[in-house]
Amino acid sequence: MRIRVRKLIGTVALLVLVVAWALLAMGFAQILALSGNRLLEIAYYVIAGVGWVLPAMPLITWMSRPDNSGRATED
Repeated sequence: MRIRVRKLIGTVALLVLVVAWALLAMGFAQILALSGNRLLEIAYYVIAGVGWVLPAMPLITWMSRPDNSGRATED
């Protein structure tokens, strides 16, 4: 697969990941009822806000892999 196609697919997947992650984080915050403790609420949102990076790292690595120059490319 060419790098341009991987980047297109990866970009769409990253957008879906970020939107789904944000919705899930907000939903879990409502279920956990964190509004009673302000410090706990801030800690939760910081962790949830940075947490999407872990599942995104393999996707970004896959997107940035160079094309195989030794093989014939697919059109």
